[in-house]
Amino acid sequence: MIEMTVAQIAEIVGGTLADVSAEEAAELRVTGTVEFDSRAVGPGGLFLALPGARSDGHDHAASAVAAGAVAVLAARPVGVPAIVVAPEPGDSRAGVLEHDPDGSGAAVLGALAKLAKAVAEELVAGGLTIIGITGSSGKTSTKDLVAAVLEPLGEVVAPPGSFNNELGHPWTVLRATRRTDYLVLEMSARHPGNIAELARIAPPAIGVVLNVGTAHLGEFGSRAAIARTKSELPRAVPPSGVVILNVDDPSVAAMAHVCSGWVVRVSRARHTDSGPSDVWAEGVSLDELARPRFTLHAMDARGAAEVEMQLGVFGEHQVTNALCASAVALQCGASVEQIAASLAAAGPMSRHRMQVSNRADGVTVIDDAYNANPDSMRAGLKALASIARGGPTERRSWAVLGEMAELGEEAISEHDAIGRLAVRLDVSRLVVVGTGRSVAAMHHAAVLEGAWGSWGAPGDRGAVQVADADAALQLLRAELRSGDVVLVKASNAAGLGALADTLAAEGGARP
Repeated sequence: MIEMTVAQIAEIVGGTLADVSAEEAAELRVTGTVEFDSRAVGPGGLFLALPGARSDGHDHAASAVAAGAVAVLAARPVGVPAIVVAPEPGDSRAGVLEHDPDGSGAAVLGALAKLAKAVAEELVAGGLTIIGITGSSGKTSTKDLVAAVLEPLGEVVAPPGSFNNELGHPWTVLRATRRTDYLVLEMSARHPGNIAELARIAPPAIGVVLNVGTAHLGEFGSRAAIARTKSELPRAVPPSGVVILNVDDPSVAAMAHVCSGWVVRVSRARHTDSGPSDVWAEGVSLDELARPRFTLHAMDARGAAEVEMQLGVFGEHQVTNALCASAVALQCGASVEQIAASLAAAGPMSRHRMQVSNRADGVTVIDDAYNANPDSMRAGLKALASIARGGPTERRSWAVLGEMAELGEEAISEHDAIGRLAVRLDVSRLVVVGTGRSVAAMHHAAVLEGAWGSWGAPGDRGAVQVADADAALQLLRAELRSGDVVLVKASNAAGLGALADTLAAEGGARP
C-alpha cells in the first residue's frame, strides 16, 4: 500500500480513533501491507479485524500490533490503536462473510473499500493501469496468464488464487504501490450490482469478459440475469478505455452495444456472427498433455502480425483465456513475440486449477479441485480425455467428481448431463463423491447412459458413488495402476482439494 498516516486513513474511511490520540495518529504511518490474518502482519502494517466462524479478528488485534501492525481497522475498540467504523444501513456487503451476526464485518469491509478506492484513484493518477476480468469460468486462469504476459512490461500486482469478492478485491488493490505499473483484478458476483461496485473501487482501464455460463445460476435465476451482471464490467470502462470480448460466446459478443470504450473482439475464428475478429487463433491442436498449440493473429505496434504459440497450461479451453491475455498485452504495448514467449513459460500459478502432476509410478493427476460449474466441468473432462489419448498408447482415465454448487433448480439436470458426458467421452472410471441428490443424479445418469461393464472387472468402464473424499482415496489407492490419468474436480465446498494434494504426493510403484 502507499504510505499513509493513521489519521489520513481514519478520515478516508469515516472512522473514529480509539486508544490513540489525534496527535499520535497524525504521526503514526502505515508503511506495510493490509492484512486480515494476524499471522501475516508485518512491521508497519494495518490489521483488519474481521469476524469468522471460529475466531473473531478483534480478539487477535493485540497480537497483530505486537507483530508490527501500526493500527487496527475494527468495528469496536480493541485496547490497541484502532480506527473504529460502524455498520451502514443496507450495506450490500452484509452476508459476504461466513459469520457476521452484528454487521461488524460488513462495516470493516465497507471501510476497506473506501480505503482501496482512495488508493486506486491516487495510483491511477500516477500512471497505474487497472485490468478487470470477469466471466462465469476461467477468471483465475486468465488472470494468471495476463500477469505473465505483462510481467516483461513492468511491475504487476495480481491476486493470489481467486481473491475476487468484496474482501479479496480491495485487499488486492491495496497490494499496489507507487512502483506498480499494472494491477490485474478478478471480478466475481453473487448478486446483480456486485461487479459494478467492485469497478467503482478500482475503475478498470481495460475490461475483459470471458463468457456467460451457469455458475451461480441458483443465485441469479437465469442466464440472462448472469449476462446483465457480467455486462457491468464493460459498462464501467470509460470511453478512453478498452473492452476485450470473447465473441465466441454470443452473450458476450452482444455486450459490444453497451461499451463506451474501444472494443477488441477475440475468437477461435477469423470471422464470427458478430463480424471480423481482432485477435484470433488458427490451427488449434493439443500435445500429449493437452497443452494447446495454435497460430496467434493480431495487430501489434508494427501492424498485422502472427506468431506460433505453444501454451504451458493444460486444456483446449485455455486457448480463449490465452487470446484474451494476448489482447490485454497488445493494448499495453507488447509484441506478439513477447506474448508467445511469456505464455510458453507460464504454467498453472494458482493452486487446484488444472495443475498436472506426473507421479513416479506413472500416474498423472489433473488437480482442478478448486471450483466447478457445468462449463468448467466439461472443459476438465475434455482435457482428461485428451491427455488419456494423447500418447502413443491410450491410458485409463479416471474422473473423480464432486458437487457443482449454487445451480439452483438446474442442479439435477446439470449433474445428470455431466454424468452422461463422462460416458460419451469414454472416460474409463467415474468416481462420484458425495451423498446429495445432485451427485446421485450424476452417478445414475452415467450408469444409464452407456453399456459400461461391472465395476472392478479389468479393463471395463464403470461408475461408482462413494460417501466422501476419504472413501474415494481408499478406492483410488487400491485400484490405480501405472499409466492411469486422474481428474479431480468439484466446487470448493466439496473439499476435494486435499484429496488431489494427497494423490499428487503419493506414487510408489504399483502392479
